[in-house]
Amino acid sequence: MAGNEWINGYLEAILDSGGAAGGGGGGGGGGGGGGGGGGGGGGGGVDPRSPAAGAASPRGPHMNFNPTHYFVEEVVKGVDESDLHRTWIKVVATRNARERSTRLENMCWRIWHLARKKKQACIDLSLSFSFFLVFMLELEGILRISARRKEQEQVRRETSEDLAEDLFEGEKADTVGELAQQDTPMKKKFQRNFSELTVSWSDENKEKKLYIVLISLHGLVRGDNMELGRDSDTGGQVKYVVELARALAMMPGVYRVDLFTRQVSSPEVDWSYGEPTEMLTSGSTDGEGSGESAGAYIVRIPCGPRDKYLRKEALWPYLQEFVDGALAHILNMSKALGEQVSNGKLVLPYVIHGHYADAGDVAALLSGALNVPMVLTGHSLGRNKLEQIMKQGRMSKEEIDSTYKIMRRIEGEELALDAAELVITSTRQEIDEQWGLYDGFDVKLEKVLRARARRGVSCHGRFMPRMVVIPPGMDFSSVVVPEDTSDGDDGKDFEIASPRSLPPIWAEVMRFLTNPHKPMILALSRPDPKKNITTLVKAFGECRPLRELANLILIMGNRDDIDEMSAGNASVLTTVLKLIDKYDLYGSVAFPKHHKQSDVPEIYRLTGKMKGVFINPALVEPFGLTLIEAAAHGLPIVATKNGGPVDIKNALNNGLLVDPHDQHAIADALLKLVADKNLWQECRKNGLRNIQLYSWPEHCRTYLTRIAGCRIRNPRWLMDTPADAAAEEEEALEDSLMDVQDLSLRLSIDGERGSSMNDAPSSDPQDSVQRIMNKIKRSSPADTDGAKIPAEAAATATSGAMNKYPLLRRRRRLFVIAVDCYGDDGSASKRMLQVIQEVFRAVRSDSQMSRISGFALSTAMPLPETLKLLQLGKIPPTDFDALICGSGSEVYYPSTAQCLDAGGRLRPDQDYLLHINHRWSHDGAKQTIAKLAHDGSGTNVEPDVESCNPHCVSFFIKDPNKVRTIDEMRERVRMRGLRCHLMYCRNATRLQVVPLLASRSQALRYLFVRWGLSVGNMYLIVGEHGDTDHEEMLSGLHKTVIIRGVTEKGSEQLVRSSGSYQREDVVPSESPLIAFTKGDLKADEIMRALKEVTKAASGMDWQRPLCKTAYWFQSRVYTNMEEKEEMTMLSLGVGAASKHSISNRKFRLKEVTDHKFNLGDQDHNSGHVRKKLRLSEEQLTVLENMYEAGSNLDQALKQGLAEKLNIKPRQVEVWFQNRRARTKHKQIEEECKNRGGWRA
Repeated sequence: MAGNEWINGYLEAILDSGGAAGGGGGGGGGGGGGGGGGGGGGGGGVDPRSPAAGAASPRGPHMNFNPTHYFVEEVVKGVDESDLHRTWIKVVATRNARERSTRLENMCWRIWHLARKKKQACIDLSLSFSFFLVFMLELEGILRISARRKEQEQVRRETSEDLAEDLFEGEKADTVGELAQQDTPMKKKFQRNFSELTVSWSDENKEKKLYIVLISLHGLVRGDNMELGRDSDTGGQVKYVVELARALAMMPGVYRVDLFTRQVSSPEVDWSYGEPTEMLTSGSTDGEGSGESAGAYIVRIPCGPRDKYLRKEALWPYLQEFVDGALAHILNMSKALGEQVSNGKLVLPYVIHGHYADAGDVAALLSGALNVPMVLTGHSLGRNKLEQIMKQGRMSKEEIDSTYKIMRRIEGEELALDAAELVITSTRQEIDEQWGLYDGFDVKLEKVLRARARRGVSCHGRFMPRMVVIPPGMDFSSVVVPEDTSDGDDGKDFEIASPRSLPPIWAEVMRFLTNPHKPMILALSRPDPKKNITTLVKAFGECRPLRELANLILIMGNRDDIDEMSAGNASVLTTVLKLIDKYDLYGSVAFPKHHKQSDVPEIYRLTGKMKGVFINPALVEPFGLTLIEAAAHGLPIVATKNGGPVDIKNALNNGLLVDPHDQHAIADALLKLVADKNLWQECRKNGLRNIQLYSWPEHCRTYLTRIAGCRIRNPRWLMDTPADAAAEEEEALEDSLMDVQDLSLRLSIDGERGSSMNDAPSSDPQDSVQRIMNKIKRSSPADTDGAKIPAEAAATATSGAMNKYPLLRRRRRLFVIAVDCYGDDGSASKRMLQVIQEVFRAVRSDSQMSRISGFALSTAMPLPETLKLLQLGKIPPTDFDALICGSGSEVYYPSTAQCLDAGGRLRPDQDYLLHINHRWSHDGAKQTIAKLAHDGSGTNVEPDVESCNPHCVSFFIKDPNKVRTIDEMRERVRMRGLRCHLMYCRNATRLQVVPLLASRSQALRYLFVRWGLSVGNMYLIVGEHGDTDHEEMLSGLHKTVIIRGVTEKGSEQLVRSSGSYQREDVVPSESPLIAFTKGDLKADEIMRALKEVTKAASGMDWQRPLCKTAYWFQSRVYTNMEEKEEMTMLSLGVGAASKHSISNRKFRLKEVTDHKFNLGDQDHNSGHVRKKLRLSEEQLTVLENMYEAGSNLDQALKQGLAEKLNIKPRQVEVWFQNRRARTKHKQIEEECKNRGGWRA
């Protein structure tokens, strides 16, 4: 005991002092190594720790020392309980009277007891405090939800008052009666609706050729060997969207389904996730009308760092890049599908369907750019998750947002609600209790607006998306339902069968059971507290009749060591094991440690053979897919009454619902089904009879019928620009002469066209071919080289000659100036003019770049102020190909004849105005904003009439410090059902409200869709600060140059309030697509920044990991047009794009970049082309002239060339494909060589 001598010293002092509870203390001493010490004294009844005791001591409170108190407190507080226990073990093992071990042993016991008692008191206090905190958090949550509900109710009353003015009394009564009827649930009606929807789609839509786009952005998505459960992003949603894409492609009337996801080329994941496309199925099995591109495909779009696999919370800043890449693919595919099934007319997506918040955000922007309907499925909602985590009390709201980016996720869901026509949910509970938490949806207001829309009564711009319940589908092809067995079987088939013929999982389950032939009660879930497994075990253990009649099978995931599991799961498993021991359930409960996914059907089958029951006792179950799986295998169900199981039970009528908190109700329901064989058989038959309601074909029929109700909003310009072959020919000729400044040549074409106006247009393709060939001869180099351009004509051309269509369609680059330089009064400063002039000088300093580039000005100012500014700087408006005015509410083409009225004044693009008119009400927005801006002290805004236009409502801001932020305004506007885009602009002196589909960033995408100028070829020139839409303009595939020092302040301080998402959730902190200027505002510095961002974009490893530019072309062209370009690649002799091998791709890239393409190669060296097409020199010359003329190869021209050259139309098409590919490869070769400099 030498090591414990110091304890002996303290114990001697304690024992000798006799420190009773009521006594005082004396002095004591202790020896170090030798121990020992003594001395003490007694006192009256004063507590030595009391103030009186301290005062009585002549040397102060610290000198009134009590060794008992000191020693016990020090040991109890400072020594761990396990150390005390080990000390006591040593003392017991050394029974030597000379070391007074007995007294030490007893003292150790007492101290240990004190330590445990004090620790328990701390635990009790901690638990009490925890319960108090939980109570307060729950109370806070209740108050928060209550306040939100109160505000929603107030908004609903205000909105109803505004809307009621337009309803007649009879309409009011009809609306109320209709809504009351809609609120009455009827099981018969539920089932009948399914059958009606099935008939409506199957009978009327067989001839349609629909193109459907699905988006599931995050996780690892592939068709086979899905890595479900690899991480939190790769779960049931991945399986759902892949199976949905396959099932939709097999439906009659659906031609192609694209499932968009993120492309990942990280070494951390399998190479297959880096493949640009993956075929899921080749399409419908009927074989009617199937073409090259029919079927379902996974299309992987790169965004963000290509060499990194990012969790979904880190993807938010890169969504705009995904939008631009997806938009390019959709446009290419629409053209290809148009050639296959629509006689050359674009086949735009029927709907764009976003899954989860991130994909919903992307789908909203894509649907707005293409003007097609959007559908949303939330899967898991941010507001609901935020409430759940807040109730747990483990994290603050700031910590939650930092971990889960929850506020950005909620804003993505709100934006998706703004744009969605239809929201698909799994259950009614999801509509009422989850989507009902959002600003953009209100159940009662949605019904009122829908009723008004049916009667043709104006909704004043208010809109709520339609919510429909479509349960997820399931693949029943692998389900083997056992045939009905006689009562005498009792599932004893395995007595006869060989043990080797039984599934291994059966033996794994039955080894736990004393009598494995009793009916089984199956529960299959994770060991999560929300799954409520412990209540099920209690119910089973406390009901003796149930224990005697049945066995309990618990499939609680896979585990190796409980201690290595998460705290929540380990706690559930530990509690289950303790309950099994408490109720002595050994031999009646099976809980195997491992099972495979393929074992699950066998577990269901075993339970069915035993005439068992499946139970889902979860506290809340969003849907309940396992209930459908169990029903498909013939099992009756007992399920929670909270959530999705209510709808499943009403549809299938195959079981009972229970309160998950009532263990007696759970036991009674299980006993009822197990004991009553007739009830068991009835539930089994009902489930098997109705289970097809949850099959994928039934899901798709319901889905297609629902989306057929969405309003189709194809752009008008698809119908009328250009409408006839003559217009196309004229534009083709103008394209071929884009570098020729001879005005007389253009006028001669106009004259020829004008002379033939009185003649009826010829529909003969031969005439079209002949006219184009005549124009080619007249515009040959021999004619144009000697042409002299008069000085006056050159001046006119420089100032901007009028064109029939915007010059944008010819440009290879567009420089968009969007610098928000304003004074304190909101007027444009001279700094803006300086930026425009310096950008012009920078671009025009390179003649080659200037020849292929155009300019656009994007501003919050209306057109009159914009023209006044340009006039002040003596800048002709025709120097700009486009003017984007009013914060994206209007687009003008100054050098285009179509944008001039009879008086020579500019007028906006009418197609763009129709495009953004969706869900817009000028008067509704004006009245609502004016009402929201008014408070008790008056209003802080007043109308700015001069800045308003039919699609822009503008207000003066009196005091920027007293206005609400943009996110606060959006919240209030959404609660009233208005869908619009709000922004503070012009140095926070204006509040402008524009339609939902209008913004400066979306206007650039409109130019891409409308005129074919890719967003990736746009350069955005901005300042460091700007309007509140400044952030959303920075992200995307366009290249951005930020000019330092030109904007001292903007309106960005009014973007968001505290507690909202942050700037880094919108704009990437580092991006090769963004460059900054250095020093003063000079043309040379702007050019340097332009070159820097171009070089960085062309060489960024995260976008082009292989041959950089060549790989980009591979992924962006061959991926998007893979089916169309397959023949092109083969005929060029460079091989087709492989879907399975990265190494093959690298090998092909070397072939592509090493190959030299010119006309000589085609004539002499390219045996593949000559052998494939078998064309003569004369035929090749005609085709080459056609291609150089820039002719668009439509169906009529292709047929005419084929007849004139005596070849097949397919040969003409393949030659044009080959020629385009050679041109592109030549450009890529030059870019790869000159990657370090500016690429023209």
